[in-house]
Amino acid sequence: MDRFTIPTKYWHQLDDGRIQCDVCPRACGLHDGQRGVCFVRARQDDGVVLTTYGRSSGFCVDPIEKKPLNHFLPGSSVFSFGTAGCNLSCRFCQNWDISKSKAIDTLADQASPETIARTAHQLGCRSVAFTYNDPTIFLEYAIDVAEACHELGIKTVAVTAGYICAEPRRDFYRHLDAVNVDLKAFTELFYRHTAAAELGAVLDTLEYLHETDIWFEITTLLIPDHNDSDAELHEMTQWVVEHLGPDVPIHFTAFHPDYKMLDIPPTPPTTLTRARQIAIENGINYAYTGNVHDAAGGSTFCHSCASRVIQRDWYELGEYGLDSTGRCMVCGTTMPGVFDGPPGTWGARRQPVVLRARPTEGVTP
Repeated sequence: MDRFTIPTKYWHQLDDGRIQCDVCPRACGLHDGQRGVCFVRARQDDGVVLTTYGRSSGFCVDPIEKKPLNHFLPGSSVFSFGTAGCNLSCRFCQNWDISKSKAIDTLADQASPETIARTAHQLGCRSVAFTYNDPTIFLEYAIDVAEACHELGIKTVAVTAGYICAEPRRDFYRHLDAVNVDLKAFTELFYRHTAAAELGAVLDTLEYLHETDIWFEITTLLIPDHNDSDAELHEMTQWVVEHLGPDVPIHFTAFHPDYKMLDIPPTPPTTLTRARQIAIENGINYAYTGNVHDAAGGSTFCHSCASRVIQRDWYELGEYGLDSTGRCMVCGTTMPGVFDGPPGTWGARRQPVVLRARPTEGVTP
């Protein structure tokens, strides 16, 4: 093994001589030397290894609202990174150059968990996010990073499709402080034909999160004529209220033509507004429009008195009407989420960070 390859524990031997990876519901059965669909987990001899431990497609400081998380340390900066590969096969992937990559050149940077934690701390980031591709497939690396972060008081965030089996989910998610789950649609047909996955497994993850103390929000990318019908949006938001409660924030974001769906037009802003209205009608207290300039759809309103408590325009915060504990300054209602003192002032900046020059040492940004 090279220094980026480590053994893993979520697998078992099949009767036909293959080894099955048990991280996600794909359950890839592997012959010796074969990689799973995710590309980064592979059979080596009589086990499954992770081949990208400590390697990254890049590091960047982002606004937390970009994840998107609107109720988790608003205005703060988050140190973001991902690896390569993905355990889904979304035809519309907006990060396909990373998530679909099978070229090691994509992994142009590297860092130990301790280096990531120290760098995030030095840069003043309140959290570290596993993002760009799904952290499910590099959970061993993500867990070690999370432990290093928590030692320095830095919180951890996962941006994920939620396509993970129960045992590794418990193991990984107990190291997380916040999660954004990409609920890609609300039909099994869409998941099977457009993402090569199963809706039921994602709903299981959402219900699991509801039973934990982890803060989580949901994002749905609306694709014209694929998952944006009124009927589907009603069914989805009604399910959320019934199974997760009315206080789980939902973000509706706009599709742009990419990867294998270049023939589909961009999502009109009116579609996002319509989806947000449907969610509100069905009892969702915090429904948002994303990646568009929409002052109303991007702002947070108190569900009790309807006062605007966080003004947003895309990733920029304006007027702020919550006290240091997250209570509405007009009526005193506590907003659901993680609020700790005044809002951050990071804004919409994106700051790339290069660590590869010193992969195992502390980094002075």
